[in-house]
Amino acid sequence: MASLEAAPFSDDGDLDACAEALDQQRKQYESEGKYEDAEQVKMRLDLLQEKADAKRKEALRQRQLAQRLGVEEAHMKELQEFNQHWDQKVAEFEAHAASLQAQLQERHNQEFAEARKKFELETEPRNPRFSKDLLNLRKIQDTLAKMKKYSEAGKTKQQADILEAKEREAWSSKRETKIRSLEEQFLHKQSLEMTGLTKRIVSGREEQKQARKLELQRLLQRYHNVKGQLESQQKIETWRNEKQTPRSRQSSAGLSGYTMTHVRTR
Repeated sequence: MASLEAAPFSDDGDLDACAEALDQQRKQYESEGKYEDAEQVKMRLDLLQEKADAKRKEALRQRQLAQRLGVEEAHMKELQEFNQHWDQKVAEFEAHAASLQAQLQERHNQEFAEARKKFELETEPRNPRFSKDLLNLRKIQDTLAKMKKYSEAGKTKQQADILEAKEREAWSSKRETKIRSLEEQFLHKQSLEMTGLTKRIVSGREEQKQARKLELQRLLQRYHNVKGQLESQQKIETWRNEKQTPRSRQSSAGLSGYTMTHVRTR
């Protein structure tokens, strides 16, 4: 004697109705001792059972596929939102950094222009300090002119003018060198300030980069965890589904739950 029990199926009215009718017919043949007929009905019931099992397996496969696609779609959406969020943060950071640099550069330009004017006005000596030789020549020049010795006064004046031009050029060159030195010191101070700002910007940019990297790692880890859990659940579900053979289940009626009695074949 072979024992056969039917399994529950997904909702399918036609299969259930057909199975219930066939099961009633099988029972009738069995009670009447028509075992060959009962065996034929049993074979038809087995075919229906196989068809229902195939539909159940396909439904499970489709549902699991939809679950996996749902996880992937959710991950892609989260990843897209993540990139949009961080791209915006990076853009805002860079815009703010550029604004700070522009503001500092503008302030530096204004301060340097003011400092340059101050250097031109206040750097000593503001006027040339003529040598004793030049002053002595001017006195001789004046004396000769008062004595009406104009020819000699003119020659002395020419000598004095040449010497004065040299001394003025030396004074101007020395003063200009001093002013340039003050300007370079001022510009160096400003350069240090700009360098400090640039370093802070670079540091902030790197911190932001690391924060984005860390958050992305967490996002990907969550995705892999969810994916791994789903895969494990689906493997268990598939394994349990495979164990549920048509001969291991019982229920009340039809392919969604009917009981086959022992069939004795001739």
